[in-house]
Amino acid sequence: MQKVSFLLPIVLAAALVAGCGGGGGASLNSEDVAVVGGVHISKVEYNALLRQAQQSFKQQGRPFPKQGTTEYAGIKSQAVTLLVNQAERQAKAESMGIEVTDKQVQDRLDQIIKQYFQNKQSRYKAQLKKQHLTEAQVRKDIRAQLISEAVISKVTKDVKVTKDDVHEYYLAHPELYSQPQSRDVRYILVKSKATADSIYNQVKTGGDKAWCRLAKKYAKDQSGQNCGKATFSKGQTVPVFDKIAFSQPTKKVHAPFYDPTQYKQWFVVEPLGVVKPRGTTPEKQVAPSIKQQLQQQKKNEEMTAWVSATSKEYCSGSKIKYRSGYTPSPDPCTSTTSTNATTNATTTG
Repeated sequence: MQKVSFLLPIVLAAALVAGCGGGGGASLNSEDVAVVGGVHISKVEYNALLRQAQQSFKQQGRPFPKQGTTEYAGIKSQAVTLLVNQAERQAKAESMGIEVTDKQVQDRLDQIIKQYFQNKQSRYKAQLKKQHLTEAQVRKDIRAQLISEAVISKVTKDVKVTKDDVHEYYLAHPELYSQPQSRDVRYILVKSKATADSIYNQVKTGGDKAWCRLAKKYAKDQSGQNCGKATFSKGQTVPVFDKIAFSQPTKKVHAPFYDPTQYKQWFVVEPLGVVKPRGTTPEKQVAPSIKQQLQQQKKNEEMTAWVSATSKEYCSGSKIKYRSGYTPSPDPCTSTTSTNATTNATTTG
């Protein structure tokens, strides 16, 4: 069965992974691992995340690290940080006026069941059992996903890319939109000169039929399924092949030659057409993809700034409190605080 990503711990985007530590904030109760503002993170959630990690290791055929090891401590820290991140986004989403309804969660779950389980509850339930997950855990993960999507949408809603932005990028990256010379050839690569000589003598007079028969017999790559035919760009392959492929007359088989660099085997080559000149993809043709790329870059920048501001807010405000033994190591807030101190010192100095 195809691996279903929604059943794994949700980390929406690298830009959102920014945890915060420190003392103070709301009070922990006996069932908490941590508290983020007014959001409680329970041991039940933490243990469920560890079970998912154990299942993932098992599916990969890897032993799960034992308690007391550095590897186990790392997984534990990642789990707590992820839960803190989700709680942090939930708290911020509320202050931004973002709400996720039960209907939205149900609609997304229905979509998942339809897409991955052919709309069959039995298959979905079987996967839950296999992943050691409950329905409540899945719905909680879906809610976290929807909250993250809503946060990204709201934070990046004003991101715009103009025609001038696209044009400037196109001009600044000519290497991305130019094509080198190319040529259609057919070739066969073999280990011995004797075999290469035999092929050469046969294809010189045998034409297309001989090329197809011998390519299927000797070729070790996909060219063998296409009668030895392929298209190469200038500079794409080894120097000796490149030189001959782009200098040999069309429809003339070149005598066998040896590649001493990469393949260390013998080539028989025949160019099939003229050398096609260098070309440039028109800006109009690539403008949509450039615009999409620039939009994503700007959105990432907006989210990075938002995450940084959120991290500073929670770290400096001491709004997160961990139960003893669950503080991530290293504590992400330590680096945030150090960075802020360095920045302030540089600014005032």
